[in-house]
Amino acid sequence: MATSKIWQLFVHNKRHNHKIAVYNHGHAQAARLTEEHLQQTEQFRKSHKIYNIVAKIKKDQMHGRNTVEKVLCLSAQRGYTVFYRNREESNVLSDIVVAHPTSIAIIRTWSYVLIMDTTYKTNK
Repeated sequence: MATSKIWQLFVHNKRHNHKIAVYNHGHAQAARLTEEHLQQTEQFRKSHKIYNIVAKIKKDQMHGRNTVEKVLCLSAQRGYTVFYRNREESNVLSDIVVAHPTSIAIIRTWSYVLIMDTTYKTNK
């Protein structure tokens, strides 16, 4: 038994209480890419295949929706509060606010000051 003024440690059994793991799934050492995989990834990057594959995966994940529809769908699925407004004459989306539930709770608690980041960034 080890002891101090703050804590105590009792060791009931000095042997491991579980079997050694057979599968290393999820461990950093097992997940590390081999030299062959690194070279293959570099070849894909140089030939722009990676970019094409990533673009295809993203397109497949959209399920026929455009970007705004996908944002609205994901926001609703994940419990975000969404407000949006369309222009009356063209029915084009003009404003959108997406807020995390924690943000809504904070605003309700401390509603004196509201700082909003309205920066729109694009990777295109």
